[in-house]
Amino acid sequence: MTDNPSLSPWDELPVRDELRGKSPYGAPQLDVPVRLNTNENPYPLPDALVERITERVREAARNLNRYPDRDAVELRTQLARYLTDTSGHEVGLANVWAANGSNEVIQQLLQTFGGPGRTAIGFEPSYSMHGLIARGTGTGWISGPRNEDFTIDLAAAEKAIAEHRPDVVFVTTPNNPTGNAVPPGTVLALYEAAQAAKPSMVVVDEAYVEFSHGDSLLPLIEGRPNLVVSRTMSKAFGAAGLRLGYLAAHPAVVDAVQLVRLPYHLSAVAQATALAALEHTDTLLGYVEQLKSERDRLVAELRAIGFDVTESDANFVQFGTFADSHAAWQRILDRGVLVRDNGVPGWLRVTAGTPAENDAFLDAVRELKKEQGKS
Repeated sequence: MTDNPSLSPWDELPVRDELRGKSPYGAPQLDVPVRLNTNENPYPLPDALVERITERVREAARNLNRYPDRDAVELRTQLARYLTDTSGHEVGLANVWAANGSNEVIQQLLQTFGGPGRTAIGFEPSYSMHGLIARGTGTGWISGPRNEDFTIDLAAAEKAIAEHRPDVVFVTTPNNPTGNAVPPGTVLALYEAAQAAKPSMVVVDEAYVEFSHGDSLLPLIEGRPNLVVSRTMSKAFGAAGLRLGYLAAHPAVVDAVQLVRLPYHLSAVAQATALAALEHTDTLLGYVEQLKSERDRLVAELRAIGFDVTESDANFVQFGTFADSHAAWQRILDRGVLVRDNGVPGWLRVTAGTPAENDAFLDAVRELKKEQGKS
């Protein structure tokens, strides 16, 4: 959902004022040979996992006349095991909640802790859906500051929290669209600032954490009941089409979000598919290691070509700078490669793809650099 000054079909409807003049969120999808614009995992699921999904879904299908497990106990138990195994910090069923993608997790958190008369803050540029879901839930949105290198300006952020006293604070690490990670010390400082202003929820969005050079911030939830870590299976698990997100937090947070969840919000088929994917964690994380290597190659090659590149801990790379980023986007597209012009002035973002896809992208931007040198 973005600003759209043109007339829309909604203009004669009694739409809420904060939604007027907006358009739905979405990345333009074009039919081109190489698509590196939506941060998807480029590797199809392995055959063994596809077979296991088929088996689990077949089992679930026998009972589709019944509602699914509304508390998703088996799935949450396995997600807790995955978090424990990969972070070294033990969490259990009571610490984990799951929903239809991390966007629904965010929506449920804002429905529970935000809403009319309350506010949320994020440090932009960052994941635009935080602000969009805030508006959709009637939560006031505050755009917090970043430095020129896209790190969070901690002093300014603490000042903004003290001034606005938000009810929810979003910290995205690794950050989307810039790719840089937020140090644990910064998150702790923001948490303390938020609790000093008034008891506020701090949501650490770790959608891309499996691609990071560093560790998850999950252990920070210990002793901090107002800290939430959100995750997704869309990226590292190569399951963007599944729509499965989850959070880890104090059990009281898990209990609270259930006040706003829709009845039986996770289908039996979604739960079965996610459980099958969790059985193949080692294989899927092996693909993550390949993508991390390709991501690092993109960073090195782009710098060698002469572009500015933001440090990346995600499965994408932000590069620039361009006098006209949309024109640069179009030049790359003309060579059959789709990247993302995501609204950060002077910058573009490319998803790490397969080696062949990345080679095609690098060839395209080398040609673009040659053109820029001649102009």
